[in-house]
Order: sequence, then C-alpha cells, then structure tokens
Amino acid sequence: MSQSDMKSIAVIGSGLIGRSWAMVFASGGYSVKIYDNQPGQAVNAIAEIRKQLQELEEAHMLRGELSAAQQLALLSSYDDLAQALEGAFFVQECVFEELKVKQSIFQDIERLVGKEVILSSSTSCLVPSSVFSTVHNKSRCLVSHPVNPPYYVKLVELVPHPETAATVMDTTHAVMTKVGQVPVCLRREIDGFALNRVQAAIIAESWRLVQDGVISVKDIDLVMSEGLGMRYAFIGPMETMHLNAPEGLEDYMKRYGDGIARVLTSFGPVPDFKGEGAKRINHEMCELIPSDQEHLLARKERRDQLLMGLAKLKKDHSNTSRNQTLEHQ
Repeated sequence: MSQSDMKSIAVIGSGLIGRSWAMVFASGGYSVKIYDNQPGQAVNAIAEIRKQLQELEEAHMLRGELSAAQQLALLSSYDDLAQALEGAFFVQECVFEELKVKQSIFQDIERLVGKEVILSSSTSCLVPSSVFSTVHNKSRCLVSHPVNPPYYVKLVELVPHPETAATVMDTTHAVMTKVGQVPVCLRREIDGFALNRVQAAIIAESWRLVQDGVISVKDIDLVMSEGLGMRYAFIGPMETMHLNAPEGLEDYMKRYGDGIARVLTSFGPVPDFKGEGAKRINHEMCELIPSDQEHLLARKERRDQLLMGLAKLKKDHSNTSRNQTLEHQ
C-alpha cells in the first residue's frame, strides 16, 4: 500500500472512544469517516467533537499542527457502513464491549473492504483471537487498545492476533506515532493485555490493604497519587528500579530482590470484590465522592483538566529535552 493510499481512516462507533479516536486521527491530518448504525448518532458525534475542538483550541491544548476548523473539516459522518469504509486503509472499531457484536461487525467490514485494509479493535478485555475469530484474513487484524481518555492519555497497546503480519503491526505503530499516540507492541496476546494486568495487580493489593483494615480508601489513593504516581508519570517501574540503586537494576535486585519476593509471598488470594467487605469499601469511597451523576461528572471533569495539564507538562518537558539534545550534538 503506497503512502498516497493511506489518507482515510474509518471509525466504527461514535461513542466516547469513537469520538476520541476520530479527534486523535484528525489531529494527525487523516480524513476520518465516522460510522454509527443508529441514524443521526454520527452527526451528533461531530457536533460534540466540534465543541471539544473549539474548547481545546481556546485552552491551547489542541493536538497536531492543524487548526480546530481544519481538523473538523477532515471529519464526515455516515449511517451506511459501505460508504464509511470506502477509501479507508485503516478501520478502528469502537462498538460496545460485547464479543458477538464485535465479531458480527468485523464480518460485515471484511465483506466490504480490500484485502490490504487493516482491521483494528479498541477492545479493552477481549483477546484478538476471539474478536477476529469470524474473519477469514486474520493477518491484517489487531487490537489497538487506548487508555481513557485517549486524547490526554496517549498510550495505546497494539496486540497481535497469532496470525497478524509484522507489516500490519509496523504500519499501525507508524500511524499511531504520526497522530501523537505512544504505541507499545505486545509480542503475543494475553488476557488483560499489559496495562490492565498491571492495573489489576495494583487494584488487588490496594483492595486487600483497605479490606484488611491496614489503610483507608483515601490514604491508599494518596499512596499512588502523591507517591508512586509522581515518578510513574514520567518513568516506569523498570527505570525506577534502575535509578534507585547506585549501580542500576542488577544492583537493585541484589539489594532488594529478596525483600520484594518476601512481600509478594505475603499477598493474599484474589479479593472478593462483591461481598460484605466490598460494601464497606464502597461506602467509604462514596463518603469521599458521592456516586450520583452530579458528583461523578464533576470529578471526571477535574480528572480530565488535570490530565490536560499533565499532558502539557510532559509535552513541554519532551520539547525541552529534545532541544537540549540538539544543542549538545
């Protein structure tokens, strides 16, 4: 597939993730065709995107080199699948997280696109071998799992089907990089992918510590937001260990490996997330942030504002580091 053919992307589904992907792809200069099988939904999605792009531009947080108006001009809406897929070299599916629905939509898509078109799913918990089980040509299929909200949290996990071609992974990695995402490639599929497995480990031990009366809901969140999260915002656990010993990672494990192993063996079984203990944790959480829509929406808006600020800080930090590197060359 030549570069001249790689201009149009189809986004299937116009919910939150679909709208976010459309904004991300448009920020990289791609023509984006948004499809939704509910008449009027894709049109409504573009109206919502217009509002968001204008707000981002006013806040000087618009991604890419194009203005909000230029990015908006790259978007079009469809309630006819064939029309939405016409001319697309890449298809990003964003329908709701139900296996049979995803399998069905990919069957329909495969009948309507050429053999070189890449088929990508946004699923967060379904492995590619399940999602694409009804697709005949599985070599062009993969999962591109974003992190919510994708516009501010740039990581995207690229998870191959066992039959996915290396060129498909490479092309998708290039597309995601071009639009400003930070792609990571898994070498094989695994339940939960990488991000959700790490997140599940954090959730499990945080839950156990609260349930066992060791710490409060408020304070375990502070352990992350004011402790681990401060450095994990810029470097990961591997580099953290590498920097936390005088002679790097091997030295770190000589010093602390036995202690880490001892702590890990003290972890309890997978917690019960639905029993009586869970009710107490939920009550404690709701005392801090009530679960009605007004309070939750306010906290989500606060989260997004904070993520926007952090994204700007990381961008400025990256630009400064790049300039310093160029100065020393």
